Amino acid sequence: GGGLAIPSPFGTFHVPNISPDPTYGIGRWSEAEFVTAVLKGTSPDGAHYFPAFPSASYQHAKVEDVRDLFAYLKALAPVAGKTRDHDVPFPFNIRRTLGGWKFLFLDGKPFEGDPTKDAAWNRGAYLVTGPGHCAECHSPRNILGGIIAIQRFAGGPALDGDGFVPNITQKGLSMSQEQIVKLLETGETPDGDTVGGEMGKVVANTAKLSPEDRAA
Repeated sequence: GGGLAIPSPFGTFHVPNISPDPTYGIGRWSEAEFVTAVLKGTSPDGAHYFPAFPSASYQHAKVEDVRDLFAYLKALAPVAGKTRDHDVPFPFNIRRTLGGWKFLFLDGKPFEGDPTKDAAWNRGAYLVTGPGHCAECHSPRNILGGIIAIQRFAGGPALDGDGFVPNITQKGLSMSQEQIVKLLETGETPDGDTVGGEMGKVVANTAKLSPEDRAA
């Protein structure tokens, strides 16, 4: 039903209704329009979505996976109600400038695996890079709000300004693969603590993955 507020240095974004409600949600959308929205960050009427929607990562999702997402959403109960407009000040509220942002930070390329790695590694790379969009939080950003490519996954200030998100590169992670898998299933860290905040919400979803996908 939408409504979640996402604070950022550029203003506060309010998540839209993506239930199959025909008036306030995506009930009148075609599958092609949904696929375009996810992969291109463009609405059915041609407007650019703000980068609070992580299209820079979602662009790497497989079309068949996005079609499955649409089929699932269409099967849910409709939720009526319009969500708030974004609270974004000038000049960041000018959507046509987002075409330039996309030119800088979206390459439009589908995910390509590494033929020198095994199937599990490539599955993990796909989940982390595309639908999991891990880099969106676990990377520092430049003055335009784009991920700094050479510091991808290296951690940085939380987008809402509350603390820091940890480095999850090999240099930053001290956990074993088994410990990471356990964290993604239960939220428990090696020292017996549990993750909280936004990562707690992430774990609520990664706990639903298959054991094979968590290991990947």
